Amino acid sequence: MTASQVKQGKVGPMKQFLTALMLGIAALAGPALADGLTDPTPAEREAFRAEVRAYLLEHPEVLLEAIQRLEERQAAQQDTDDAALVAANADALFNDPDSWTGGNPDGAITLVEFMDYRCGYCRKAFDEVHALVEGNDDLRFVIKEFPILGEQSMLAARMAIATRQIAGDDAYKALHDELMTYGGQLTETSLAGIARKLDLDATAIMDAMDSDEVTRVISENHRLAQRMQINGTPTFVLEDRMLRGYVPLAQMERLLDAARAQVN
Repeated sequence: MTASQVKQGKVGPMKQFLTALMLGIAALAGPALADGLTDPTPAEREAFRAEVRAYLLEHPEVLLEAIQRLEERQAAQQDTDDAALVAANADALFNDPDSWTGGNPDGAITLVEFMDYRCGYCRKAFDEVHALVEGNDDLRFVIKEFPILGEQSMLAARMAIATRQIAGDDAYKALHDELMTYGGQLTETSLAGIARKLDLDATAIMDAMDSDEVTRVISENHRLAQRMQINGTPTFVLEDRMLRGYVPLAQMERLLDAARAQVN
């Protein structure tokens, strides 16, 4: 919870936090209450609560400082947990032969994106991710097809994977870029039209979309996401760090610099 959430009246987590705070203060006060107060009376408990309440009302900034510290600790723990997930699944993340790899194939730093063609934030990030990859010649970029937003998402992902299997990496990237910027509905008819526009063998690709091999790739990506505790798109993995959701280009650049410093 942030200070803005406090102001907006989202008091559920705040109530939980205050309960924990009161328990912590009571525990800290134990030694002070030890002389004859190890088993305080209801009146003594109420007086203690009143003193704590009065102090917090007089110094409300203490709550915000405590919440900020709690958020920092939770974020640090999340980073540690995420790094462990990345390490446990590194081969499937970074060395999957079924996932398209661009940028510098031999780059010292790897960025993985779990994406969905119907995801608005994936589309918003598309140009910025492209700029990041093009502007950093030590960056390797891996795309994970992760359709989670319905039938159109699944159709598009199946077509993209089938295209790579039949026509290769260049054809896949051309189709991927087209799908990420396409404004219409993603149906079998529109997808076939996109394939023809890109001079691809639409018939062969459409016939392969429901193949066991395409299904296997999607299933493995979903199982990997489940192990990684990924349930939304876009989700990025930058070396040992997970970035859940859209990240602006400037922030991504800073995170890339930090990853580069660790690698070097």
